Amino acid sequence: QVHLVDSGGGLVQPGGSLRLSCAASGFTLSAYAITWYRQAPGKEREMVASITSPGGSTNYADSVKGRFTISKDNFKNTAYLQMNSLKPEDTAVYYCSARTSLGTMGSRTYRGQGTQVTVSS
Repeated sequence: QVHLVDSGGGLVQPGGSLRLSCAASGFTLSAYAITWYRQAPGKEREMVASITSPGGSTNYADSVKGRFTISKDNFKNTAYLQMNSLKPEDTAVYYCSARTSLGTMGSRTYRGQGTQVTVSS
């Protein structure tokens, strides 16, 4: 059975750090590009960070550049989002998405259930 499970969210003070995890089961994450999204109440979904597969090239939203780092551990079948210097405006539900190309058949995407991040004093 295929699962993609987000975890690691919580309540943190401004300036603090969190590391989100995106654990895959039932499929091999190494073949998938990973994108972290977030959505705050009343706002549209925002792409936060992505990492390609193969290649491992990363891309970040301007709002998180220099503060967030996306990575993937293929041995653990898990992707991560390290978030430092958190700001109140980072408060949102964060979820990961794993996508792989199926060539002429299109693509396959799995999405995690989301984890709440709240930055507040």
